[in-house]
Amino acid sequence: MNLFVYLIPALFVVVFIVAAIRKVKVYDSFAEGVKGAIPLVVSLFPFVAAVLILSQLFEASGLSDGLQSLLAPVFRLVGVPEEIGKLALVKPFSGSGATALLSEIFQKYGADSYIARCACVAYGSSETVFYVAAVYFASVKEKKIAVPIAIALCANFIALVFGCFLCRFF
Repeated sequence: MNLFVYLIPALFVVVFIVAAIRKVKVYDSFAEGVKGAIPLVVSLFPFVAAVLILSQLFEASGLSDGLQSLLAPVFRLVGVPEEIGKLALVKPFSGSGATALLSEIFQKYGADSYIARCACVAYGSSETVFYVAAVYFASVKEKKIAVPIAIALCANFIALVFGCFLCRFF
């Protein structure tokens, strides 16, 4: 039997027991926390909406295909299979879009192929940079986001190159 199935329910029980011992009103505390979250959601919405719209525009406009073609020689030069170029470009914008591309790569090349292993590394070693930036920078006063985004995108690229290098041996 899998013990992890009971982990979350056990955690809830422990929290309720500790709250009862400390005489904390759990429902009132929960409601107070939700009340504090509503302004955050309202301030966050425009940033998340912008990222979702931009990710759709990036794909629908053909910019992702054009950028993939433009970067294909660079990917070849650093040892990244061309077939995962689109995945590497979509992942910073959309996690669900990257998941769909990963699934297509599995179907086309097989889950155990070198290309699929590299795709897994590209998917797992990167982040949806623009979504995370939107969520983070919506809640802070500092709005200088160009440098952190550039650093995150460079880190994604380095992880991709190094991961594909390792996939050649394992």
